[in-house]
Amino acid sequence: MIRHYEILKTSPLFAHIERDNLSAMLGCLGTKEMHYRKGETVFAEGDKASHMGIVCRGEVQMERMDYDGNRTIVSHAEAGELFAEAFACAEVEQLPVSVIAAEDTEVLLFDCRRITQSCCNACAFHQQMIYNLLKITAQKSILLHQRAEIISHRTTRDKLMAYLNRRAKDAGSRKFTVPFDRQELADYLEVDRSGLSAEISKLRREGVLNSTKNEFELL
Repeated sequence: MIRHYEILKTSPLFAHIERDNLSAMLGCLGTKEMHYRKGETVFAEGDKASHMGIVCRGEVQMERMDYDGNRTIVSHAEAGELFAEAFACAEVEQLPVSVIAAEDTEVLLFDCRRITQSCCNACAFHQQMIYNLLKITAQKSILLHQRAEIISHRTTRDKLMAYLNRRAKDAGSRKFTVPFDRQELADYLEVDRSGLSAEISKLRREGVLNSTKNEFELL
């Protein structure tokens, strides 16, 4: 697992934790390394939440299905990012979402209680990790609030432009990429894919934006 150090050191969960402590820390946390093919389930909706994960390679998506089989992508996590931490910390009895590998993916899974409760060895990094985890959870709460604002718009066009403007602001550039293909973007915005594609084509014709696959430029 130490081979993932270059990725782990970029993760906010391990901020201000020295490399020399990393190997001992991973053992202390009961870390499990797991591999998933694209489309495989990491955590299933309805499972008890006890573990959180960090993506070492690939990408995962948090998805929710309604009774009619319509998918909503709630969020995603790329290499170095944490997922399912809020549910694990809250010890929810049933996960309200599934975590799916969006591509071939490697993750490290941690027992949340081993982070939030100091171990018998009283490892010095525990307090730092608890602080890091609290900060990550707060930041994720802000992101969920931003998504709620985006999908609160009534029209596909308004949802799309709100999302693209947010991505441009986060990237600090009018040119940026989004982490979704067209279907995934439609599922994230909770709109119909054909309607989304039509709006993107219309916005291109109006000179509002340029786009190629998942690359966009606001004009």
